[in-house]
Amino acid sequence: MVTIIDGRNLVHGRLASDVASRILSGEEVVVLNSEAIIITGRRDLVFAQFKEKVDRGDATKRKGPFYPRRADLLFKRCVRGMIPWKTSTGRDAYRRLHVFVGTPKQFEDCEKVRPEDAVRAITGKYTTLGAVSKFLGSNVR
Repeated sequence: MVTIIDGRNLVHGRLASDVASRILSGEEVVVLNSEAIIITGRRDLVFAQFKEKVDRGDATKRKGPFYPRRADLLFKRCVRGMIPWKTSTGRDAYRRLHVFVGTPKQFEDCEKVRPEDAVRAITGKYTTLGAVSKFLGSNVR
């Protein structure tokens, strides 16, 4: 069974935990519009946290950890932190997750799910995963 989730205006961590539980239970999950996922908090603090993670690995010397810059890979990395990545169960679950920037043509007419746990009225400060990706230097828009 394939579950298609539209990530537009869903909260980042809440959506990631819902997706992690779904892929661990055996579902195949496709997340669309990853650039429109919302991260709550002050914009400058969110940018500083992600910049610190990117700067931790030195790509010029091939020393890790390597942290992604694209919005779809940032979301996948967040989900990866919520599953047992170092076991075969976690690796198999991770292969059942597919994340896209925008909506590919094959998913335009499909029925999309919006997890109720990830929907929240945003009353304070927030930014999107696409803005974080652009700040980190991603070329994918």
